[in-house]
Amino acid sequence: MLVSAARSVVLLIDLQQRLMPAIAGADAVVANAVRLAEGAGLLDVPVAATEQNPDGLGPTVDDVAGYPQLVLSKTAFGATAEPGFVTLLPPGRDEIVVAGCEAHVCVLQTVLGLLGAGRRVVLVADAIGSRDPANRVAAIERARAHGAEIVTTEMVLFEWLADSTHPRFREVQKLIR
Repeated sequence: MLVSAARSVVLLIDLQQRLMPAIAGADAVVANAVRLAEGAGLLDVPVAATEQNPDGLGPTVDDVAGYPQLVLSKTAFGATAEPGFVTLLPPGRDEIVVAGCEAHVCVLQTVLGLLGAGRRVVLVADAIGSRDPANRVAAIERARAHGAEIVTTEMVLFEWLADSTHPRFREVQKLIR
């Protein structure tokens, strides 16, 4: 089943100032999260974010900070366990497109929580990261084994568009060039 712009919400997990310098391939993770968020904005897909212990890890990185409409500060690794998490997910948006860090901790625990709640989870592999690349790979494998769909940023953007005649096609296409 294709990912639908009308049913999606983007969830950016813990892309924070003091965490990102330790993430392998951080520049690519942030760049793809930005592409995803910009595309979401062009196609009326809501964007939400979490921040793990922002007093310790700082706020969301500047490149990403302007995109989320809602940000949830949390201490639980899995965001779904945090009081107030449901406020991040607008009604009627049952496809959760997930990006962020760390893949094997907060991203994975959030993905498993969403799957356990019956949500369709679309994990954007090129927009997640961990300090150790092996942990990222293991997280993707485990998420897939539990039912998450593994995609790339471009897959999501083009599935949201669905057709080259979409009025926003050229604007979205510029995001990947």
